[in-house]
Amino acid sequence: MSAGNVILTGFMGSGKSTIGRILAKELNTYFIDTDNLIEYLENRSIKEIFEKEGEESFRKKERYCFEWIKNNVKNTVISVGGGFPVFIPEIKEAGVVIYLKVDFDDILKRMSEDEIAKRPLFQDIKKAKELFSKRDNIYRQLADYIIENRDIDETIKKIKGIIDAS
Repeated sequence: MSAGNVILTGFMGSGKSTIGRILAKELNTYFIDTDNLIEYLENRSIKEIFEKEGEESFRKKERYCFEWIKNNVKNTVISVGGGFPVFIPEIKEAGVVIYLKVDFDDILKRMSEDEIAKRPLFQDIKKAKELFSKRDNIYRQLADYIIENRDIDETIKKIKGIIDAS
């Protein structure tokens, strides 16, 4: 793997964590999921943080996470929360950014009711779709590479090709 980090962005349910875990294993390196890291550090779920402290507090925790990653993490595959690049536009300072693009309807098909229930910003599907549209532009602008994530094996192959070329 090259000297830097690979950061996977995309909307909630786009496969960032799934792809990230597999990719890190194949590259024989580490994997960090920023949402899981925040839950671990806070000893509570993202949903609880949103309910008790609000989104602004959660975004501050994401910022802290970003600064730690930027200053301390190397040669790692990192999956970031769906809002991470929206609120931290300097995300490229921590590594190569790959946007895993998935259509909204495909995301809905992939996610179970339990997965939807644990995502605070997914409680109103209409609002989630509007959020998806807004964030799609941001993801595109901030990405070094955009990959349509339709097939796990094909997506991993494309990302490895990007890494090998760098």
